[in-house]
Amino acid sequence: MTILPTDLSSVDIPDATVARLPVYLRTLAAFADRKISTCSSLELAEAAGVNPAKLRKDLSHLGSYGVRGVGYEVEYLRYQIAQAIGQTQNRNVLIAGVGHLGQALAGYRGFTTRGFTVAGLVDADSARIGTVVEGLTVHDIADINDVVDAQSISIAVITTPAEAAQRVVDGLVTAGVTSILNFAPTLLSVPEHVDVRKVDMSIELQILAYHQQRRTKVVDA
Repeated sequence: MTILPTDLSSVDIPDATVARLPVYLRTLAAFADRKISTCSSLELAEAAGVNPAKLRKDLSHLGSYGVRGVGYEVEYLRYQIAQAIGQTQNRNVLIAGVGHLGQALAGYRGFTTRGFTVAGLVDADSARIGTVVEGLTVHDIADINDVVDAQSISIAVITTPAEAAQRVVDGLVTAGVTSILNFAPTLLSVPEHVDVRKVDMSIELQILAYHQQRRTKVVDA
């Protein structure tokens, strides 16, 4: 059996490793769906698209070194990674900004299977306030404190226009939210105890355009 700590919720893991753990978790879930019970580090690394040595080092931060000749037990490793990144308990999420992107995220079924529940929606547009999206009533963003308290919100997603994002973040921080995913195209100022992850789709597209340009030049050559 792969030996791992029984409680990984407080293990200090490097940020680069944390960024890869969800990829390993998704890969292990695919293995489980195919009824694969054990896998080697090479098999897991290839399926996850990473270097085997890097994968082994990542898992060593969890205390996992596999068993020679056997590898890793898929379900056990899957559970331990989920525990390490906080996916063995449900977390309520609030979406601030219920435009096209906000509505799409509210309806995304993948959140539930990964331990997240969209439990609150807020917006500043009077035309949206009071409407129902995916079974949830859209509240006035001025009531963000009440929504966070009532639903025990621990994570918020911002999909507002750039000019409104900082004001929304200030309200979230005042309400006690300390984890924020930002889709607004702007940098946010937050206290040190608040974590913000930025998703900038335009930058990602520009990176893809760069690689596409290089690929085209290689073909032309």
